[in-house]
Amino acid sequence: MTNGARKFPLFHLPTSCLPWVGYFRALQVTTCVFPQDCLKSLRRRVPPADVPMNVAKQLSRTGFLLAGGRSLRMGADKALLDCGGRTLVERAVAVMRSACPCFAIVGDPARFSKYGTAIEDLYPGCGPLAGIHAGLVQSSADLNLVLAIDMPFVTGTLLAFLLAVAEETTAMVTVPRTARGFQPLCAVYRRGFLPAAESALRAGKYKVDALFTEVPVRIIEENEVTAAGFSEQSFFNVNTPEDLIAAQTHFQP
Repeated sequence: MTNGARKFPLFHLPTSCLPWVGYFRALQVTTCVFPQDCLKSLRRRVPPADVPMNVAKQLSRTGFLLAGGRSLRMGADKALLDCGGRTLVERAVAVMRSACPCFAIVGDPARFSKYGTAIEDLYPGCGPLAGIHAGLVQSSADLNLVLAIDMPFVTGTLLAFLLAVAEETTAMVTVPRTARGFQPLCAVYRRGFLPAAESALRAGKYKVDALFTEVPVRIIEENEVTAAGFSEQSFFNVNTPEDLIAAQTHFQP
């Protein structure tokens, strides 16, 4: 680059992918493992006219796994704890991949790059909202599926359901609501949510669902969740050692 322009780090795509996309720029991304069909989703929103419909749909969506929590109540790094024969992060990666093959992990690259593309918070220590913000900054996809890694009962079918509902609305957020309240860490965010997230973080306001009064939101009420074949249990969070024991019991044969 010339004229003193800032140089950004580039990462190299697999040789087999070069005919599809070549190179593209990413900030704070350590590795690229995006499947061939969706390599462009972090750069362009409108696919070429000759792209098959199923591929075009993939290009319009990206997934982000939030793995940056401090695990204070657990007393250990819960991302790496075993839950039913797989660590929580391995389980979350498999579920996300089944519904949204193009995804990244928002967390420490030193810990998570071996599981896939890893990006860091731009507002460290500011909770899940900072993770959502970091993902939206990197993404150019229209729909951004967000999932916390400590929700082991979420299935690929549930994530596909959320994406299907999000595709039918222009709302900035598509989020389930159960008897326990909103489930903002298993939801879909349009990139237009980014300014609200940025503003809140700058103001020191870190509660995700507090922003739902500021942007259009499509709430998937509990009766819709149930009618689609899912339950409140799907959104169970593993936050404490007792939660982990309960989850492990669920996965026992």
